[in-house]
Amino acid sequence: METMTEYSASGIEDRRKTDQKLVALDVDGTLVDHDGAMTDEVRDAARAVVDAGHQVIIATGRSLGATLPVIEKIGLQTGYGVCSNGGVTIKLNPELPSGFEVVRRETFSPRTALTALRGILPAALFAVEIADGEFLSTSSFQDASFGIQARSVDFEELLDAEAVRVVVHSKDLPLADFEAAVQGIGLPGVDYAVGWSSWLDIAAAGVTKASALEKLRADLALGREATVAVGDGFNDVEMLRWAHRGVAMGQAPQGVQEAATEITGTVYDDGAAQVLRSLL
Repeated sequence: METMTEYSASGIEDRRKTDQKLVALDVDGTLVDHDGAMTDEVRDAARAVVDAGHQVIIATGRSLGATLPVIEKIGLQTGYGVCSNGGVTIKLNPELPSGFEVVRRETFSPRTALTALRGILPAALFAVEIADGEFLSTSSFQDASFGIQARSVDFEELLDAEAVRVVVHSKDLPLADFEAAVQGIGLPGVDYAVGWSSWLDIAAAGVTKASALEKLRADLALGREATVAVGDGFNDVEMLRWAHRGVAMGQAPQGVQEAATEITGTVYDDGAAQVLRSLL
């Protein structure tokens, strides 16, 4: 691993084709700080990379409705986006009324995972993003990452949902205890990542940001050496390992930094902009 300075690739001949990069960018803690603010430096650097002809793809744990404002702020009108930790992939198209279409949606049955988690975390809040984009939640659980207002339902209604993403949050349980509880039951048959504040995201088995990005890389006929990813959370680990150039933010936990090939500045030092400018 190395601290990021400059990066150059060899064997590249045509800027628009063989030199085109697939640049996957996490949102929270990478493009925006933990108050949701994006600096002008980060926004301008992202726009410059888009203007240079690279494929900039927002890859986030946020659901679709919470991802679109970030896409709009950067000014992306074409290309792709990965939402819900790989559960939803969209294709941007300015000719469509919504400006996008969903091209892939990975669903699963949440029953086994939810039942196990309810047994060890009876006071936790639960939410499920279902196939049509709606959110269902217990105890009026709402969060900005949902992108829409969740509909409050009984826990039992969540069990039979066709899920894209499951969220579990325990407001009063310390993170270390929360992690130990989740790891203790193992959650077989799904992929999951623990966040910063006793927060758990669950997706279908084998579904991560990396799995969605790999499908897009193949669709775009780009080589693995053309892939760049920037992130700061444990849900970015697979993406950082997948990318030829995986860059962890300076404030990322050690386990995330160990998955990267480089470390850039923190989100408060515009670390993402440093990486983006290095591509120009």
